[in-house]
Amino acid sequence: MTDATTSPAARPAGAFARLMRRKLALFGLALIALVVAGALCAPWLAPHPPEEQLFDGLTLEGAPLAPNATFLFGTDLLGRDLFSRMLYGARTSLIIGVVANGAALLIGTLIGVTAGFFRGWIGAVLMRFTDLMMAFPALLLAICLAAIFTPSLWIVAMVIAFVNWVQTARVIYTETTALSEREFIAAERSLGASTPRILFRHILPHLVPMIIVWGTLGISTTVLLEATLSYLGVGVQPPTPSWGNIIFENQTYFQAAPWLVFIPGAAILALALAFNLVGDALRDVLDPTQRGAE
Repeated sequence: MTDATTSPAARPAGAFARLMRRKLALFGLALIALVVAGALCAPWLAPHPPEEQLFDGLTLEGAPLAPNATFLFGTDLLGRDLFSRMLYGARTSLIIGVVANGAALLIGTLIGVTAGFFRGWIGAVLMRFTDLMMAFPALLLAICLAAIFTPSLWIVAMVIAFVNWVQTARVIYTETTALSEREFIAAERSLGASTPRILFRHILPHLVPMIIVWGTLGISTTVLLEATLSYLGVGVQPPTPSWGNIIFENQTYFQAAPWLVFIPGAAILALALAFNLVGDALRDVLDPTQRGAE
């Protein structure tokens, strides 16, 4: 009888070894580790407090300073050290990315498993609600919700989670429906196994690889959405630094001081790319149909 012990999640060592053989995945992991290390060590790595307007942070004409030996990434329009703000902004992006994506993954998994396993009117109601949520443009819905509530770090995270769970729910629903019709589930039912036993012993372990992949890939989407909301002025509010609101605050100096836009923009793209590379590699190593594929 097929059991959870035969699932890909039961062989983490083999999956980890295959992941370590992928150069793009290692590159992505290195980028993520670099950003995480910078965020965690920001109080020690940052040469200045992120909100401090430095006396020597502007030119005599009041313009931002270009990157130099004193200010590694230059200064912004208020004379604050951009390198320090980038380090603390990494904290904001990672916190929102992990918290919002974790909440979205939890909601999507709960709805998808419930709808796929019980089906009937329960599944119909849950999936029609999911379809209704998918009909709204995620960015527009996030902007509306962020405008209704007072923007803050945790409010932005919850808003992003509320608009980001639908894709996970749809994928988990499809996979749960397929698993529920497998022979080993029918055998468990015929032996009188309880619903919790079937769900937690057989259904959920088979969903673990998919949940891991979607959790990794979803962080990149969440980071980009947070940056977009902050750039539009409805995300994390100054003076709390985030990579998105750094661009928002300094966009008027795009031509005179392009580093104020390019540096945080490059950081956002690099972090999103890193999570996508790792997520794609995890999908390949955890999917049995991809075994042996390069």
